[in-house]
Amino acid sequence: MLKSPLKLFLIIAAFAVTAYGCTLIEAVPKPDDVLKYPLGKTDLKIGMTKQQVESKWGKPDEIRTVEDAKRWKDPRELWVYRAQTGLPIDADYLSQTRKLYFDGNHLTDIDES
Repeated sequence: MLKSPLKLFLIIAAFAVTAYGCTLIEAVPKPDDVLKYPLGKTDLKIGMTKQQVESKWGKPDEIRTVEDAKRWKDPRELWVYRAQTGLPIDADYLSQTRKLYFDGNHLTDIDES
């Protein structure tokens, strides 16, 4: 009688460990995505802090304050990441200059030049 509950416990434990391990597997990129983004992709999201952006893309090439009364009522801090390569691939700011606008410590806009 002791073996039956022990077997049941072991089966449930094995299933739980297997199910948990499967949740840790990252999605495998599609071949089209690998061709389009061969260096990978680090998505920036509106609302990220300056520290989060810097941890993904490093220090910007230029930082300055800009005013645009048509877009915002207060000045914004502009971070410019200049393109580093002429390859016809999308590798974040490496292939195309990106301008990031911050209101205080948070990312509010992303422009591609």
